[in-house]
Amino acid sequence: MKMPSLVRRLFRREDATTLRQDILVGPMEKEHRDRLIGALDLDQRTVDEIMRHRREIEMIDADKSPDAILTQILASPYTRLPVFRESDENILGVVHAKDLLREVDRLVRGEGEGLEALDIVKVAMKPYFVPETTALDEQMRQFLRRRTHFALVVDEYGALQGLITLEDILEEIVGEITDEFDVTPRGSKLSQTETGDYLVDGAMTIRDLNRALDWTLPDDEANTVAGLVIHEAQSIPNEGQAFRFHGYRFEVVQRRENRLSRLKIRPL
Repeated sequence: MKMPSLVRRLFRREDATTLRQDILVGPMEKEHRDRLIGALDLDQRTVDEIMRHRREIEMIDADKSPDAILTQILASPYTRLPVFRESDENILGVVHAKDLLREVDRLVRGEGEGLEALDIVKVAMKPYFVPETTALDEQMRQFLRRRTHFALVVDEYGALQGLITLEDILEEIVGEITDEFDVTPRGSKLSQTETGDYLVDGAMTIRDLNRALDWTLPDDEANTVAGLVIHEAQSIPNEGQAFRFHGYRFEVVQRRENRLSRLKIRPL
């Protein structure tokens, strides 16, 4: 007799929970433990938890001159950039730097039409939108199935919230993956002072901080360190304000508008 699919899923979930507990208490190197836990947790975490927020997305205005577009592409550390017109909510496509450079080469050296004939919208690929509530394991399967690794994240109203890549999901398993094009160097989100305090980028996820320092800060009410402080303070603190909760002291080092961009943390 075949087991109903719901029952099978419940058994798998129970097995995963048991395995997770065994890994946490078992004799295993931290690096290996983090990777296994990261893989097991993918079905319990969603795209919005690890996506790059929309304010951090570099985009190309389709109404820019071809020369300005080419200059932006060459200066950008990213190989894929969303293309919009009039409003960054109006995404027309996603352009790959190689596709653009091939088209520029064709126009300038091939058919001789010149750079002014460049139409960035025609070069761009159709945008791939995903709901912010998609589970990470499902999103990874979708990336592999579609043979792509770049998606724009939208909320239930279709409003752009951010972007996610296959690399972002893989980093949840193996840790940070860096290359020569990374904008944020390794370790720049977290550093230790001579006094033993930790300087932390407010946008760093609680999960990444816990993984890096082997801490156990809760991440059920907030995804980022700044979000945790705001949740506990029930307000947006000013620079210099300090709080104690969950066995740590948090101090706001830098605030930019309504964002806590830098925090100092010390275990108590």
